[in-house]
Amino acid sequence: MTNIKERFLNGEFGEIYQSDALAKLKERIEQRKEFKKRKENMGKIDKNSKFYKAPTLQERLQDIKYFFLFWRGRKKGIIFTRNIELDDFRYIFFPKGFEKYGYLGTHLWNEEGDYFNALYPLVLAMDHDAKPKFCPRWFLRFLHVFGCDKSIVRVRNWTLHNLLKKLTKGIAFIDWKTKWHSYDLRISIYAPKHLQDLADDIEHGFYSRGAQEELVAKIKQLDPNAGIIWGSIERLTKQLENLEDLKNNEQR
Repeated sequence: MTNIKERFLNGEFGEIYQSDALAKLKERIEQRKEFKKRKENMGKIDKNSKFYKAPTLQERLQDIKYFFLFWRGRKKGIIFTRNIELDDFRYIFFPKGFEKYGYLGTHLWNEEGDYFNALYPLVLAMDHDAKPKFCPRWFLRFLHVFGCDKSIVRVRNWTLHNLLKKLTKGIAFIDWKTKWHSYDLRISIYAPKHLQDLADDIEHGFYSRGAQEELVAKIKQLDPNAGIIWGSIERLTKQLENLEDLKNNEQR
């Protein structure tokens, strides 16, 4: 088998094979360079693009107007930015409790209950990795308001938006929600793998504890004196099924 392989690679077909592999390698390298270039230029205006349309005099005057009236929101079609309010300055310089991590895009409005307790460690870990040591949080919140319009989907100023993204290394808390059950927690973040793993562990742990509590409640309804061994959804599910079968047999 080795001799056949060597004859193939060293012969005429080998040259074709090697040249084809080299061409594919060069193509992949060019694709990666193009992808890196696009990533670096994301959010920048390419004036050489055929889709670029130079702003009119009226649009330039509008830009100057909103430069001085920086607190005013703008609207074009269905796209809009909000008006800057006094509460935004309070949020920047005098945040209340969990608001100090607001630059991450967190949505933990209620600082009580199971959801807050489950997500709080993740936000602390994200803040540890996202916040530069030399940069105060008030400046990151400033960029969050004036660059990202205090949103995860809108952009108020591309320069400030890109600066926030660069300082925080792109780490952001996108959203959290529950789906099929109150304990079926879903977390969406932009973060390195170790933070993604932490978010997955929080999801699985929250689901496991919630499902076990629900199963135990059903077991206690059928048998208030039933012994409970926590730690396994499968074991509790089997215990509940056995109790239900036993009750059905008694009714017959």
